[in-house]
Amino acid sequence: MPPQLATLTDTAPAGGDWIHEIKLDGYRTAARIEAGKVRMLTRSGLDWTARFRPIAAALAVPKIRAAYLDGEIAVMGEDGVTSFAALQDALSRGQGHRLTYHVFDLLHLDGRDLTGLPLVERKTLLEPLLAGLPKDGPVRYSSHVEGQGPKFFAQACKHHLEGIVAKRAAAPYRSGRTEDWLKVKCLNRQEFVIGG
Repeated sequence: MPPQLATLTDTAPAGGDWIHEIKLDGYRTAARIEAGKVRMLTRSGLDWTARFRPIAAALAVPKIRAAYLDGEIAVMGEDGVTSFAALQDALSRGQGHRLTYHVFDLLHLDGRDLTGLPLVERKTLLEPLLAGLPKDGPVRYSSHVEGQGPKFFAQACKHHLEGIVAKRAAAPYRSGRTEDWLKVKCLNRQEFVIGG
């Protein structure tokens, strides 16, 4: 299933009908789980299970019989900020133990298609599904804030994060780029003159 993608915008929506998540700098990845077998699929559909083996192993638990998860694989620095360069370094060195999978959506569960449900309902089903996994393990539930978009965005930038992703709480999951998901990036800008 092609993933739903966020549209870039300059400002975070303020209404209570939006939820907001931290934007991570990593690889968008789906996890397909069937009877204890896990496949990790990239945004373009490539099977990268071998590269993400510690994450696949963490998801191969009896509690999760059949599911399709959507999330981001990243490397978190000591300051809590993700780095794409650190992710590429970890992959090139075969350091899978440094990777974390931040799961933010649940599209299928036990043979049931959940894509037509509102996002908040999908996340309500997702959180307890991941709750039994080790807190310090490689799989994490991606929590969110309801409403307060501009305030949440300001805090993200204050902590030097990449930005936020705002999502319509009541929207179904739709493949492709939509305006139900918006990404707002923190940009560090400085003006200067170059003379020659």
